[in-house]
Amino acid sequence: MTTPNATLRAVRLGLLMSQDDFARAIRNAGQRAGQRNDASKRLVQRWESGTTAAPRPVYARALEAVTGLPVDSLGFAAVPMARVADDGQGGHDLEDSPVGVPEVRGTPTPQTAPRGNYSGVWLSRYEYFSSGRNSTFTGKHHVVLLQHGNRLSARSLPNASLNPNSPLTLDLQLDGSTVTGTWQEATSSEGYYRGARYFGAIQMLVEPTGRRMSGKWVGFGREFDVNTGPWELRLLDASTAKTTLDAYNRTPD
Repeated sequence: MTTPNATLRAVRLGLLMSQDDFARAIRNAGQRAGQRNDASKRLVQRWESGTTAAPRPVYARALEAVTGLPVDSLGFAAVPMARVADDGQGGHDLEDSPVGVPEVRGTPTPQTAPRGNYSGVWLSRYEYFSSGRNSTFTGKHHVVLLQHGNRLSARSLPNASLNPNSPLTLDLQLDGSTVTGTWQEATSSEGYYRGARYFGAIQMLVEPTGRRMSGKWVGFGREFDVNTGPWELRLLDASTAKTTLDAYNRTPD
């Protein structure tokens, strides 16, 4: 059984790209870097369906250029590097295979089945304290969230952050009404934090209505300290259709 790559799909939808658009952007990124690749809609479908376990290096570099994220944040399964040696010709991606995959021992912790589907457009809102400015600030993004089983993946829409050019990604696990996972945000190169990338952990509780999640984030600060603050997600629209994403591709109120 393969597991669909909901993270990559959320990132693509967050960029407001069709699978054809995404494949074209990957090819163009390869050409700009002088490393031609043969990305196609079919290849993107194989990545998103989980049929293909991991991209070859030539594709990985193009994916990073298009998404602005490290390839290990795009939801691909971890694969030993020996299996992803670049042939320098673009090549093909790798199929799922048990060869070389470490055996997982022990009994996995059972998880409560999800109560519903939380896919849709959500308003992400968090607060953080800036020691350099001695004040508390708020970060807001419109994010597209996709659910597959107990996994939730979210990516901010390209023009939908309170601070311009600060893409946000969330990779979460749902267990009953508890949501636990990681977050990552790349700040604007022209903003106060000058393009710094921040990441950390997050845990929230889902309200009985299923329309709000709230909790706390934790992450490292600029002075090598550990910071924390409140974080919430509010459902704005359960649709992930292109017209809906276009409507929310704007600065949050």
